[in-house]
Amino acid sequence: MIKDLDSAQYRADGALLLGASSLSGRCWQGSIWVFKDPKMAPNEGYCCAGVQTEAGVSDVKWVSERGILVASDSGAVELWELAEDETLIVSRFCKYEHDDIVTTVSPQAGGGHAVSGSLDCRVKVWDLTQETVLNTYNAHSSPVMCVASNPSDESLFLSSGQDGRLLLWDKRNPKPASRIDTGPSQGTPTSIAWHPQQSSLFAYGDETGRVSLRDLQKPDSVQTLQPHTRSVTGLAFSAHSTPLLASISNDCSAVVLDPQLSEVFRDGTHQDFVRGVCWSPVASSTLTTVSWDHQVIHHTVCQAGE
Repeated sequence: MIKDLDSAQYRADGALLLGASSLSGRCWQGSIWVFKDPKMAPNEGYCCAGVQTEAGVSDVKWVSERGILVASDSGAVELWELAEDETLIVSRFCKYEHDDIVTTVSPQAGGGHAVSGSLDCRVKVWDLTQETVLNTYNAHSSPVMCVASNPSDESLFLSSGQDGRLLLWDKRNPKPASRIDTGPSQGTPTSIAWHPQQSSLFAYGDETGRVSLRDLQKPDSVQTLQPHTRSVTGLAFSAHSTPLLASISNDCSAVVLDPQLSEVFRDGTHQDFVRGVCWSPVASSTLTTVSWDHQVIHHTVCQAGE
């Protein structure tokens, strides 16, 4: 199994998708893995399907039930698909539209479109059915670190870059990007997650270890906590009726916050940067994290009263 686990996401039925990279000689190679039984990850002997990619994998996301969207170190956005009763992963397309490493991908509501961001400072909107780029945006002056599509409105997405900008995009507008003020004391935003139930609410983490919760309808109302000592590498809301927010970091920790941003869970088991985080859709108290230490850890996080 490739050592450096970079990304993880559950499918609705509980199948776990993993993206990984490793240095082989002078070249980075990547791989994609699907486990029907997440508890067996990352043991490759128990995966239902897996494939090696030509370059490192920065990000992987499910697109519908069988599609897998990949951000590649080669500058490509790739779409793969499960086939043969989900025992094979086959390529649907590989498009080299970015000029540097693709750092982040995010399918949009409906699954027909997606957004990508890259070290080339560009954000691109894709039509996955037509296998083409619909728009290329140059609103960031430094590498793009994260893009996040609104889960209910396919016209909206957020992006963050090393230029310190956090941008809200609305594809319906002639000038689609508007800057969100993160305040003078905030570091560069590094990770973003939309609230699953409130379409105007989102969380973002920054390079200093802060996590903030912001409502677009209440611009002056921002909650902030510093649960980490190093850069936040991922955020994920749970599917609880009152969702919890999980955050991971280069400080090797995973933390869970309640809606008031009070800490309810912390784990420091990982021995290297924690790179992927997701909540199980079939066991609401299960939080899964993956790391460059080759571990896939399933944490049990209970809400008050459970």
